[in-house]
Amino acid sequence: GRSGFRVRRHEVRTYPGAKRAAYRVYVGAVVPGGSAADKRPDSAGVPGNPRSVKVYSVGKGGYIVADRVERSDAEWRKILTPEQYQVTRKKGTERAFSGKYWDNHANGVYRCVCCGNDLFSSETKFESGTGWPSFFAPMEGSIATTVDRSWGMVRTEVHCATCGGHLGHVFEDGPP
Repeated sequence: GRSGFRVRRHEVRTYPGAKRAAYRVYVGAVVPGGSAADKRPDSAGVPGNPRSVKVYSVGKGGYIVADRVERSDAEWRKILTPEQYQVTRKKGTERAFSGKYWDNHANGVYRCVCCGNDLFSSETKFESGTGWPSFFAPMEGSIATTVDRSWGMVRTEVHCATCGGHLGHVFEDGPP
């Protein structure tokens, strides 16, 4: 099967013949239609510039080039709640079955809590039984990955492509 990611450590549900990714994430909002990226000018960023990133905008119905969001630790602490800061900036863990969106079934776009980048469509959300929002595909260009060797294992960590906020890890347990 294809890879997926989840934000937290927990018992893994295995799907025989898994064909899709399982993305379990920490997200900031689900918004019907529109996109935070809509507020960015089309000319934001310069292709090939490491300070720019090409992301998909639901509101624009296509890709835009946006400036990466860079803030100091003090700035992140001012704009995020303590839990949001701990999870996204310090790679913390939200308790299973406790977050605002784990059992949300509204149609819309799930966004990064730090910068508003469109991450996932509700059309790709599925019930994983894990207590975290789970999706089988991110929006194109919305995430970046790095190797994480913490906790005595090798995993693929997933970040928001625009601001670098921690979102989760890749696992091989997606739905059929």
